[in-house]
Amino acid sequence: MPQVTLTVNGKQHTVAVEARTLLVELLREKLGLTGTHVGCDTSQCGACVVHVDGVSAKSCTMLAVQAEGTAVTTIEGLAAADGTLHPMQEMFREHHALQCGFCTPGMVMSAIDLVNSHPQGMTEKEIREGLEGNLCRCTGYHNIVKAIDAAQPLMHAK
Repeated sequence: MPQVTLTVNGKQHTVAVEARTLLVELLREKLGLTGTHVGCDTSQCGACVVHVDGVSAKSCTMLAVQAEGTAVTTIEGLAAADGTLHPMQEMFREHHALQCGFCTPGMVMSAIDLVNSHPQGMTEKEIREGLEGNLCRCTGYHNIVKAIDAAQPLMHAK
């Protein structure tokens, strides 16, 4: 069985996996990081989004062996050590951008990458277009878009 060595949320792990193991399975089943969700098994919903080397990736379409040597950040790795939420998490909380919460981890991870890749800022239309790979069945996206818009200046102020 191949071994994969990767850094997840700042901590290095070496894990034996079958060659067919998906990154989402490694995170959830081998490392116990269950914030990354499996929603559709077809890579359409975005509930499984994590950051791989700082860029959002659907972990249900990536083999664990493809993550060899990478740095992976999951929703569990966003908050500061003292519990202070990441600005995007805080804006999702403040703007009531979640209901059932199932899509929230993937939505937050996608939103962070979206804002980071648009340092000039985005309009509401651009935010909505940028979220096309993430599905939410509860909110209608209005408060999600408001949260992402509110997080933009906080994240670019760093």
